[in-house]
Amino acid sequence: MVTNVINEQSLFLGIDGGGSKCKATIIDENNNILGSGIAGPANPLHGYEQTINSIVESAKLALIDADLSIDLVSSLTAGVGLAGVNLPSLFEKMQQWQHPFKQMFLTTDLRIACLGAHNGEDGAIMITGTGSCGYSFVNGKETFIGGHGFPHGDKGSGAWLGLQAATTVLRSLDGLEKTTAMNTILLDKLNCSNALEIVEAIAKKPASYFAQLACVAFQAANEQDELALAIVNDGASYISNIARKLCLEGPIELSLIGGLTPVLTPYFEPEIASRLSAPTNPPEIGAIIFAKQQLAKQA
Repeated sequence: MVTNVINEQSLFLGIDGGGSKCKATIIDENNNILGSGIAGPANPLHGYEQTINSIVESAKLALIDADLSIDLVSSLTAGVGLAGVNLPSLFEKMQQWQHPFKQMFLTTDLRIACLGAHNGEDGAIMITGTGSCGYSFVNGKETFIGGHGFPHGDKGSGAWLGLQAATTVLRSLDGLEKTTAMNTILLDKLNCSNALEIVEAIAKKPASYFAQLACVAFQAANEQDELALAIVNDGASYISNIARKLCLEGPIELSLIGGLTPVLTPYFEPEIASRLSAPTNPPEIGAIIFAKQQLAKQA
């Protein structure tokens, strides 16, 4: 253990909780990253108990990664950014959680992603991971676009792309769409031989499951498959429209964040792609920036 060289009163924990995973990072008073940990989903909209369990587990894994005792969880000042807490009822419920940390400052996953991307400065982001949304913080004003959840929203996200791929394949196998390269790709991925088996495989699956099927659309699009290209271009067009809307708020910097960033960016229109800047820090560091900002307001 290295606890003897760590100022236990100055340990900060950053939590980035989303529909697929919860990532934690611990830093010391000199902003050195000591350790990180990843646990399961942490979106209270899809499960409160799962969310709090994932937060605590990821924090403990980060302590272990830092070669610190898990008992130090009570010494951590935590900045926590979660998907779903843009809904007031869920924000209130999470605020009432009897957390194990020294202090906890709660906000949305969008806020911490924006703070991290622009190192605490004003700016705008689009997120394209399991879900999709846009957010800007400029001169104290927050703007939210999308983020309405799957399947009724989150266009351009991994979950949306995976669902579109699956439904297109089902129509194609029924003879209602032309044959697409996605047919073979999806059948192989799911180890299925026909449409009925696909339906059985994907029935009642969560957004995180469909996000894993997004690769079906991208693989076929890379092969210039017409139907796959239509799906990917439609998703990219939606995210581009979010970018245009956010730019009306006057952000200096605009970043794209999320697992789809490298594969979706090539499908953006040049005017949008040219505006994008790489994020400075990941969201969990943004969560720590948020916690420090809140502490400064209390001082």
